[in-house]
Amino acid sequence: MTTTGPLIGFLSFDRLTAVQRATVASTAQQVRIEAGRPIFEEEQHAAGCWLIHAGQVQLSTHVPGRGPVVVQTLGPGEVLGLSWLVSPYRWDFTATAVEPTTATKLDTDRLRQLAADDPALGYLLVVALFGELLSRLQNTRARLLQLYRSPREQ
Repeated sequence: MTTTGPLIGFLSFDRLTAVQRATVASTAQQVRIEAGRPIFEEEQHAAGCWLIHAGQVQLSTHVPGRGPVVVQTLGPGEVLGLSWLVSPYRWDFTATAVEPTTATKLDTDRLRQLAADDPALGYLLVVALFGELLSRLQNTRARLLQLYRSPREQ
């Protein structure tokens, strides 16, 4: 993988130096996930972060009395797996490919170690990932507003 390759298009890695981008890229591998295959499951140890190039991945959670409920679908240009960044490092959802999916998978155990060894890199990674989290939060708020809007507004 090149140091300016697919990583840059997904997250705001433009503030990283060429050396830092190469360091992050060294943790990456290209993966293909078959349709119907779980990528990770709720409550498991969170390891890995996927930058989706093609395909779709559903995030679901188990709701007592209802079973699995889909809460979000991610597609090309989106990031899957952010729980690796914050203790207790557990997945909050189950992620399943709903169609053949290709992605860049980051080795997050290595990323955490690299960030610990280079706090400047760690800070920039957190800022980039925070941008993704903020975007998710804003999208969730917009969906909730749509879901709970007044019937008079429909």
